[in-house]
This record gives sequence, structure tokens and C-alpha cells, in this order.
Amino acid sequence: MTRCTNKNSKDYKNYGKRGIIICDRWKIFENFSKDMGEKISGMTLDRIDNNKGYSKENCRWATRLEQNNNKRNSRYIEYNGSTKTLAQWIKSLGLKRSTIEQRYYTYKWDINRCFNQ
Repeated sequence: MTRCTNKNSKDYKNYGKRGIIICDRWKIFENFSKDMGEKISGMTLDRIDNNKGYSKENCRWATRLEQNNNKRNSRYIEYNGSTKTLAQWIKSLGLKRSTIEQRYYTYKWDINRCFNQ
């Protein structure tokens, strides 16, 4: 609520200033609770489309990994006909993160060379 409405919040520039709002219904906590249910252990509230506001239609309970892959600055990479973030590819292919990140970001290798070297 604070980061969307309070101009003095350190996070306001990334939320309220960008037009991220909280739907009127959720300004009453009981409505939020009815719509989203109880917080699931290990999960946090995530906006599905992070250019839209907080509402039942645009929010879900998500893991930290899911949230980290759903940021404005997430880079999506196509490989073998699928599109995922680099972190998702590293995990799904069982690769060593530091090696792949060095190949991709430092050496600027193309993705096929990064994953198949």
C-alpha cells in the first residue's frame, strides 16, 4: 500500500509514480483476504503483469524464484524453441550459474555456445 500511495516511500518511484495502483476493493483488508486467501508459506504476492496494479485478476501467490523471473528487467532467451529467463535455463539444464553468466554477460557468447561448450 505504502509504495503505491506514499510519495515519501523509497519504493514509490517504482510503483505509484509508474501508475501501479491498488484496486479500490483491496483497500479494505477483508476483501483482499477473501480474494487471495491466506498467505501460503514460502510465497509472496506477485503481480502477473508488473505494469498493471494490484487486483484479484492480476495477482497470485508466487515463490521467490517465480518473482525474480517476473521483473521488468528480466531478459528472456529463446533456446531450442522455448523462451525462458537465463536463470530458468540454468536451472532447467542443470548448468553452473557462474560459468553461464560469465560466458553470456562477460564474454558475450551466443546462447548456443554458452549452453553447449
